[in-house]
Amino acid sequence: MLHSSTPYIPSSILVLLVSYNTSFHTHLCLCIHSLPHNSCVFTKCLRLSKAMARDELKVLNALDVAKTQLYHFTAIVIAGMGFFTDAYDLFCISLVTKLLGRIYYHVDGDLKPGTLPPGVAASVNGVAFVGTIAGQLFFGWLGDKMGRKRVYGMTLMIMVICSIASGLSFSDKPKSVMATLCFFRFWLGFGIGGDYPLSATIMSEYANKKTRGAFIAAVFAMQGFGILAGGIFAIIVSASFQSSFPAPTYEENPLASTVKQADYVWRIILMFGAIPAGMTYYWRMKMPETARYTALVAKNAKQAATDMSKVLQMEIDAEPEKVDEVTKKQFGLFSREFARRHGLHLLGTTSTWFLLDIAFYSSNLFQKDIFTNVGWLPPAKTMNAIHEVYKIARAQTLIALFSTVPGYWFTVAFIDKIGRFKIQLMGFFFMTVFMFSLAIPYDHWSQKGNRIGFVVLYSLTFFFSNFGPNATTFVVPAEIFPARLRSTCHGISAASGKAGAMVGAFGFLYASQSQDKTKTDKGYPAGIGMKNSLIVLGVVNALGLLFTFLVPESNGKSLEELSQENVEEEEPESRPQHSRTVPV
Repeated sequence: MLHSSTPYIPSSILVLLVSYNTSFHTHLCLCIHSLPHNSCVFTKCLRLSKAMARDELKVLNALDVAKTQLYHFTAIVIAGMGFFTDAYDLFCISLVTKLLGRIYYHVDGDLKPGTLPPGVAASVNGVAFVGTIAGQLFFGWLGDKMGRKRVYGMTLMIMVICSIASGLSFSDKPKSVMATLCFFRFWLGFGIGGDYPLSATIMSEYANKKTRGAFIAAVFAMQGFGILAGGIFAIIVSASFQSSFPAPTYEENPLASTVKQADYVWRIILMFGAIPAGMTYYWRMKMPETARYTALVAKNAKQAATDMSKVLQMEIDAEPEKVDEVTKKQFGLFSREFARRHGLHLLGTTSTWFLLDIAFYSSNLFQKDIFTNVGWLPPAKTMNAIHEVYKIARAQTLIALFSTVPGYWFTVAFIDKIGRFKIQLMGFFFMTVFMFSLAIPYDHWSQKGNRIGFVVLYSLTFFFSNFGPNATTFVVPAEIFPARLRSTCHGISAASGKAGAMVGAFGFLYASQSQDKTKTDKGYPAGIGMKNSLIVLGVVNALGLLFTFLVPESNGKSLEELSQENVEEEEPESRPQHSRTVPV
C-alpha cells in the first residue's frame, strides 16, 4: 500500500517509466498493484509490466543496440540497388514516349510530329503500375509466408528478364511493338512491386533502432539516383546517335527528322535497367534471413541466433523457450485485435501514400508536357526525334539533380533527428503551398520572362516531396506492424500508393489537356487545362497533410515496441469504464 507521504507521480510519467526503464520496472511492480484496479493507468502499466517480464529476445535486442557497422552499409547497397533499378525502369519510359509517337504514329502531311494515341499512351505509361500493384500485394504476402530472403531473389530475376525483354519486339508493326512493350512492362512492374515491401522490411529488421529511419530512407533514396541515372544515360545515348546520324527538324523535313536508327535509342534506354539489377543478384542470395522473421515468424530461435552471431560477430544465446512465450499471442490481418491495434495505422499509411503518389507520379511522368506548356522545352516541330529525347532528358536530369536527389538525402540526414511525423507533415504542407503558387498565377508563369521562376517552384515541390512524404510513407509501414504481417502491410500500403500513381498517370494525361479542343494533343478530348490540373494536385497534397495525423511517430523505438507484439490483449473486464486515456 502506498503511504500518504509517497510523492505524487503523474499517470503519464508513470506509464512512460514502466515502458522504457527496465530497472524502474522492478521497483514499481508492487506500486502498480496498489493503484485502483479499475483505473486506466493500472491497466496499461500491468500490460506493459507483463510484456517486460517476458523480456525481449537477446538476438533482437542485440540488433537494436548494435553500433553502425559494415553489414548495415552492405544491406543498404544490396537493397538500394534494387530501388535504383526500380526508379530507372519506372521513370525512363517518360523519356521515350515522344520518340515512340514519332517512330510508330507519324502521319504524312501533319503539322505536328506523331504522338501516341490516348489509349496507347495511357497503357504505356500506366501498365507497369498495374503490375507493381499486383507484385506489392503478392510478394508482400509471400514475404511473410516464405521468408524475406527466399522471395527477394525472385523479384530481382523478374526485373532483369523483363527489362531486357521490354526493348524487344516481335515485328515492326505499331500494334505489335506496343503490345510487346506493355506485356513485358506489366511483368517488369510485377517484379518491381515485390521489391518495395521486401527491401523495406529487410532493412528495418536488420537496422538498429537509433538509426533505423536513416537506413530505410537511404535504401529508398537510391530511387533518386535511379531517376538521375535514367536522365544521364538518355542524354549520352541521344547525343551519341545525334552526332552519328544528324537529321533536320520536323518543320524542315518531317520524314527525315526521324532517322531509322532512332528505333534503337528507346530500346537501349529501356534495356539498360537490367544491368544494375543483375549486378546485385549474387549478394542478395548471400544475405541471411532476418532474425525477426526467423525467430518471431518461423520460430527458429537457434537459426536466428546463429545467423546474427555471424553478422554481428558476437555470441548470442538462442533462447528457444522464450520464443514460444513471445509468439504465443498472435493475431491475423483480418482479426478484431489487428483492427483495434493497427486499423487506423493501416488507414493512415495507405491513404497518405495514395494521395502522395497521385501528385508525385503525375508530376514526374509528365514533366515534359508541363515544361512544354510553359515554354521551357521548345515546340516539338522545331526539333528532330533524337534531339527531342536529348532535351527532355536534360530537363528531367536538372530537376533530379537539384531537387529530387537532395530531397531524399535531406530525409536520410534528419529523419532520426526530426522524426517521421514532422517530416511528412512539413513535406505535405510545402508541397501544397508550392503547387498552389504554381497553379493560381499560372498565366503569369507562362510568360517568357517568368519561366525560370516556374521551374524553381516546381523543383521545390519535388524537393519537399522527397524531403517529406515520398520517403516517410515508405519508411513507416516497415516499422509499425508485427513481424508476421510486416511485409504484407507494407505491400498493402505500397499498392495503395501505386493505385494513386495510376490515378495520376491516367488522370493527368487527360485532365491536363487544353480546354480549347483545337489545342489538345491529337486524339484527346478537351480537359480542364494545366492550371486547373495543378490546383487539383494542390488539393490532393492538402488532404495528404490531414491524413498524416493517423500515422504514429516511430522514431527511436524498437520494432517490438511499435508493433506491440509482446503486449497481451486486454481482458474485457480489465478495461477502464471511463473514456479518459493515458498516452503510451
